[in-house]
Amino acid sequence: MFSRYKKPSETGGAPAAAQSATATASKPRATIKRAPVTPKVAAAPAPMDKERKRKERMAEIKVELHKRLLENLNLAALEHASETDLKAEIQSISGEALQEMGIVLNKDERAALHQDLFDEVMGLGPLEALLKDDSVNDILVNGPQQIFVERAGKLEITDITFKDERHLLRIIDKIVTAVGRRVDESNPYVDARLADGSRFNAMVPPIAVDGSLVSIRKFKKEKLGIDDLVKFGAFTEEMAVYLQAAVACRLNVIVSGGTGSGKTTTLNALSSFIDNSERILTIEDTAELQLQQTHVGRMESRPANVEGKGAVTQRDCLRNALRMRPDRIIVGETRGEEVIDMLQAMNTGHDGSMTTIHANSARDGVSRLENMVAMAGIEMPLKAVRSQIASAVNLIVQASRLQDGSRRMVSITEITGMEGEVISMQEIFRYERLGITPDNKIIGRFNATGVRSHYSERFRQWGYDLPASLFEPVAAE
Repeated sequence: MFSRYKKPSETGGAPAAAQSATATASKPRATIKRAPVTPKVAAAPAPMDKERKRKERMAEIKVELHKRLLENLNLAALEHASETDLKAEIQSISGEALQEMGIVLNKDERAALHQDLFDEVMGLGPLEALLKDDSVNDILVNGPQQIFVERAGKLEITDITFKDERHLLRIIDKIVTAVGRRVDESNPYVDARLADGSRFNAMVPPIAVDGSLVSIRKFKKEKLGIDDLVKFGAFTEEMAVYLQAAVACRLNVIVSGGTGSGKTTTLNALSSFIDNSERILTIEDTAELQLQQTHVGRMESRPANVEGKGAVTQRDCLRNALRMRPDRIIVGETRGEEVIDMLQAMNTGHDGSMTTIHANSARDGVSRLENMVAMAGIEMPLKAVRSQIASAVNLIVQASRLQDGSRRMVSITEITGMEGEVISMQEIFRYERLGITPDNKIIGRFNATGVRSHYSERFRQWGYDLPASLFEPVAAE
């Protein structure tokens, strides 16, 4: 079907490898006399050793069959082939090859081998099964023999491996080539996006000392809404009511947190409160936001090409976005000099804009904003910078991943203005940790602090008259 004409076999007999094996088997074995020894317990259990040898044998068979597939498949025709047809062709070619090699496999081994070969040809090899596993959030590759995944906030090692470093590099090259990038010794790291939207990052030797490093943040096909996050215990219904009022009343919101704390998921959920009539522009390094509104314009920054030219930064996108009549601007993550343009946008008629930053608390988030303004090379007095932040940012939502892997919205803090040279803040809701279970699960609860919202009057004017009981703390039982 897709196969090119195979070359006729030069010899009618068994392949050279099989002949060599037969010749080796026919040789008489030398007899060695040994002194009797005391039996010792094996260092490793026999079943484990047998399983390891089986995996090594299957890996060798797969490499050989993959070579034959590349020799026989018409790669140009694969783009228009259906999955069923291609799998049938792979089974046909691999069946012939196994027969020539004199290898017998049972039904399950053949099925697994055919699936692995299909993933090698059309997918990302060993990573394909992990990409299809909905329970996996992150895939982390530390060289060809170590692949970790994150499930439910916890890292665990898998039994999946690459054959060697060359195999891993080939899969990396396959990914980056598809998006017009390259990675090699002269350009040893790359950031890209997979076809399904997953974020991909790789670093190769010589920078990666013990083998190429790959991290894939999987793209969630089903967007988690506010109700889902409440059900999962990320925050409470009372906090959701407050956040709905804050977003609908066009407060400028920053979602703060560490890596993997759920900042983008929270930002996605908060965006669901934006009215469908508003024009939203999103700016990201890697497009991850999944806004459901009708009027959304998405922009993605671009790195420089091989010649060091053609880079389009988030700041470039943000400056251009200001000329595109946005009602709200959402920046996926503010991490550099684009912060000054973001603050100016929030201060000049683009109320309701949102972004995320890396910080451990709301107060640290404000300090991060100050540092990023300084990094932009703009010489402003510290008081002027803080005044700009205090007038631009209204609300900081702090997300955190706890040590048991759970993600919580641990604090909602309002910025109320300036007191002298200090930005004044008040916490409205917080997560209180009460203890830990024997299986290391965090025991805690969400609670109001008793401080009434600084924006209560604004909420009322916009039609969100939040009851006073929403801000009253609940006493511990």
